[in-house]
Amino acid sequence: MVDLRAMIELIQLSLQRGKNLLLERVDLRVHPGQKVGLIGANGCGKSSLFQLLLSGLHVDGGDLRIPAGWQIAHMAQEVAVLDRSAVDYVLDGDAELRQLQQAISVAEQSDDPARLGELHAQLDNIGGYSADARARQLLHGLGFSDAELGRPVADFSGGWRIRLNLAQALMCRSDLLLLDEPTNHLDLDATLWLEQWLISYPGTLMLISHDRDFLDRVVTHIAHLEQRQLTLYRGNYSAFERARAERLAQQQSAFQKQQQRVAEIESFVRRFKAKASKAKQAQSRIKELERMELIAPAHVDSPFSFRFSAADKVSTPLLSLRHAALGYAGATVIDSCTLSLQPDQRIGLLGPNGAGKSTLIKTLMGELALLSGERNEGANLRVGYFAQHQLEALDLDASPLLHLQRMAPNVSDQQLRDFVGSFGFHGDDALDPVRHFSGGEKARLALALIAWQKPNLLLMDEPTNHLDLEVRHALTLALQGFPGTLILVSHDRHLLRNCVDEFLLVCDGQVQPFDGDLDDYARWLSERNRQLDAASASDNGEEQRQGESAQARKERKRQDAERRKQLSPLRKRVTTLESRLDQLHQQQSALEQRLADSALYSDEQKHTLRQLLDEQTRLSREAEQVEEQWLAGCEELELLEAALKESP
Repeated sequence: MVDLRAMIELIQLSLQRGKNLLLERVDLRVHPGQKVGLIGANGCGKSSLFQLLLSGLHVDGGDLRIPAGWQIAHMAQEVAVLDRSAVDYVLDGDAELRQLQQAISVAEQSDDPARLGELHAQLDNIGGYSADARARQLLHGLGFSDAELGRPVADFSGGWRIRLNLAQALMCRSDLLLLDEPTNHLDLDATLWLEQWLISYPGTLMLISHDRDFLDRVVTHIAHLEQRQLTLYRGNYSAFERARAERLAQQQSAFQKQQQRVAEIESFVRRFKAKASKAKQAQSRIKELERMELIAPAHVDSPFSFRFSAADKVSTPLLSLRHAALGYAGATVIDSCTLSLQPDQRIGLLGPNGAGKSTLIKTLMGELALLSGERNEGANLRVGYFAQHQLEALDLDASPLLHLQRMAPNVSDQQLRDFVGSFGFHGDDALDPVRHFSGGEKARLALALIAWQKPNLLLMDEPTNHLDLEVRHALTLALQGFPGTLILVSHDRHLLRNCVDEFLLVCDGQVQPFDGDLDDYARWLSERNRQLDAASASDNGEEQRQGESAQARKERKRQDAERRKQLSPLRKRVTTLESRLDQLHQQQSALEQRLADSALYSDEQKHTLRQLLDEQTRLSREAEQVEEQWLAGCEELELLEAALKESP
């Protein structure tokens, strides 16, 4: 039974780093099992709060209470260059497992059978015999292939080492899990997998993230750190945003900015409604944009407001590939690709990790030459390209202003200052050398340099890494208003939903149109992984059956009979869950329509609004739970049916 008194408490807590006061007389209570998203502007103290919970910092006032005996797991931000294999490194996350393994080794050398029996019982009690399989499962979920599991940590790049840190944190059997930007170096597939893992995590979770869709699906509460205060909101990020929007909308000083932002969003809605008949994604995105009208006030105080302008001249097509083979010397990644990019296209690239999305973008950019086939550029093609290695290409000794002065020597300093100011580089910040910048500041500068060039083709490979929620919001609006052609790879589903009209699926060496939205892609990916797992299990089973004994055949037949017995109630349960899920979706749709009524956001309707938001949070949480149970039931049913079909 969970002890509800065993909570994390911050009592009138103050925290200072150097001369900066980050928290001032803050109160917070986090109960066991809650999943809390910690949000706030970069530099406001989120990571410092994590360090405080990990005893890396000490309070400067007040009190911090963490239940005695709690095991805390956290995701380190750096990885030492090690010769240990990836699997061994992840297994190190379970400290008790490693201690028992070491103790068993000592007992074996001492020839102490009584002690060995006791230690093996403890190992079995913590699931130690399945630990290696669990570590491999974590690594597979985060995108590592079988061939990479035995490679030393030193062989992996920085981003993949961060994934190893994440896997190590998940391996720990913890009471409290602290994750700081866990999706930053993940692709969409790994993000979807991690999302499901965290939803089912039984402990207390505190999560720093700027991925709003990820927060919406994982957390039960939002802790907002602003102006040295920490405010806890019930519900997910969307519920927080609406609550904050309601408060800010009541401030007279924010009213004018709010109306301007709402007008911008309405213009985007009108633009996309004209294309709604073209793609299923357009309908989905219109709903998102209409919802943005309600939440716009939550961002009226954002310091970022930039845009991407396009070149005056354009060619049709801008760029085309014909029967092209893409890849590297001696290794074809994508074969026979035919693609014609037209003006004003907005394409999102989907596909499993390593399928070739980045290879396609690099080829379109011209970084990679074709292995065969044709590549034709329009006469007026101007490409803007964003990728993480663009940040490394920045001159560390130059300032944002100097970077632009080199590109536009004849433009006045004031014009250039105004331009970089829209990307958040105001006053002396525009003159600071890049070497002192954070990852988010470097990303903003890279975006500014692209925007200055006025491309008519934007190629963006994971542009939101290191960007906080306000910059992501500004980037979403900027890409919505971009009049050129956009190709986007991102694990940020909110950005994809709001900025692209169509999807291309990069998989199994091919580039094909994907007829569906991001929810359809998540289902497609789940089914693909299920088929791959089933195929692997079938191969293993065939190998084992070659030497099957009479006793083994008898046992297998007994298991088959047991499976057949399970099928009927399982089918009934899946049908019941599917019916309940349909009911919940209908209730959610009806509630969304009620929340779209602007009259709800008046002072007189505040109580009704809160009730509706609470009901929306409850419905969303129940729908997630039912859908998870339904998917698990479908998978179990399919596996049982497949097992019966394969049985001779």
